[in-house]
Amino acid sequence: GNQRELARQKNMKKQTDMGKGRRHDDGLSAAARKQRDSEIMQQKQKKASEKKEPLK
Repeated sequence: GNQRELARQKNMKKQTDMGKGRRHDDGLSAAARKQRDSEIMQQKQKKASEKKEPLK
């Protein structure tokens, strides 16, 4: 079920990353992409921690 869907998404992502090679994806430089990714990760972590310990 869901596990299969996640695996499929991961594989698709891997393939597109391979296909792009050294080209910029979405017109972003590697640094800009790294920055955006770190921001996304921080938001995810924030959401996860909020779920774990709800604000009183």
